[in-house]
Amino acid sequence: MNTRGLRSQLKDSIPVAGLCPQGQYGVQDTLRSGFTSAKNELLPSHPLELSEKNFQLNQDKMNFSTLRNIQGLHAPLKLQMEYRAARQIQRLPFLPSSNLALDTLRGSDESIGFEDILNDPAQSEMMGEPHMMVEYKLGLL
Repeated sequence: MNTRGLRSQLKDSIPVAGLCPQGQYGVQDTLRSGFTSAKNELLPSHPLELSEKNFQLNQDKMNFSTLRNIQGLHAPLKLQMEYRAARQIQRLPFLPSSNLALDTLRGSDESIGFEDILNDPAQSEMMGEPHMMVEYKLGLL
């Protein structure tokens, strides 16, 4: 029996405790966050999977450092403020948001990617009661 292969399989299937959303009583709130998936609670099984998840963050860091070297400190700070303002523009919590302003700032509004055609699995649509979701977002519950 190949114990190294078994150890690798066990390591790849260890649930990550901090990633699953917990409700008030230690149980996931299905009404607000949707159904759970065992796939979301597993560690990345391949090194490239983690790299792909952080691709946009790494790309932004590289662009900011290049911009700082070329134009000075003010340029990446201004761009980060614009990114932060564009991220705050959203629809109501129960409606999907396209983040068009953020895509325009990043320059990815003219390219068609995998997530445009097959949708980004991280941003799946959740159907819930609109009033309850807005109250939760505002902290009224």
